[in-house]
Amino acid sequence: MIEQAYETLLTASPRQSVLLVTLNRPAAANAFNTQMARDLVGLFEAIALDPRNLDGPETRCIVVTGAGARAFCAGGDLKERNGMSDEDWGRQHLVFERMTCAIVDCPCPIVAAVNGAAFGGGCEIAAAADFCFAADSARFALTEVTLGIIPGAGGTQTLARAMGVRRAKEVILSGRVFSAADAHAWGLVNAVYGQDELLDATLDVAERIAANAPIAVRQAKQAIQRGANMSLADGLAFEIEAYNRTVPTQDRQEGVRAFNEKRKPEFRGR
Repeated sequence: MIEQAYETLLTASPRQSVLLVTLNRPAAANAFNTQMARDLVGLFEAIALDPRNLDGPETRCIVVTGAGARAFCAGGDLKERNGMSDEDWGRQHLVFERMTCAIVDCPCPIVAAVNGAAFGGGCEIAAAADFCFAADSARFALTEVTLGIIPGAGGTQTLARAMGVRRAKEVILSGRVFSAADAHAWGLVNAVYGQDELLDATLDVAERIAANAPIAVRQAKQAIQRGANMSLADGLAFEIEAYNRTVPTQDRQEGVRAFNEKRKPEFRGR
């Protein structure tokens, strides 16, 4: 479950129903190796199957950040990949692909707190989150074409959706480094904070999300995410299906009752 120890991740619950996940390979700039990818798959799939913590409330929002101030995640660990055969490379990349799907498909909202360099797959993890905030010192890049490959953890798709196709082409085809201010202006980052403010600001938003009705939050996330790839008519129809799933819930009744009683609602995810 969520509370198990992970070799390359740290997990904590600093706010009510918020899970903080820290990529924890600081000596390698938090680059993800095969083990980190497996740990991320295990974590996000466990939450998707059952968001409840064994010793506390359910996880309603996830924040992902990196250990230390140097890097969020430097991407795939090229030292581990050095000398890999094509077959071994392909087998490893299957794990990376599964990692991307586990993040993108997780029904629980995910917010990235990009505290440092987010290069290659690190930038792709940030783009795979529902949205992200960044430290003013953070830097981003998708450098794969400079290594003879292309982004393979969702970058060609998620960046194009966040930045627009033409900007994503510029970033990916050039492989150049861009700043947190650029990432904000281009739509990849929602807000930029000082390094010392970043995590608290991200946790504040995550806590606000976690305080809302969890079924409604998940249905809203799904409607936005899936509807973005539909025609407007199909998206509207999907929205109504998602809306209708919230109507028979106890949380919907509690929300209306709390409003009329002028008190804060107590949502139970039922």
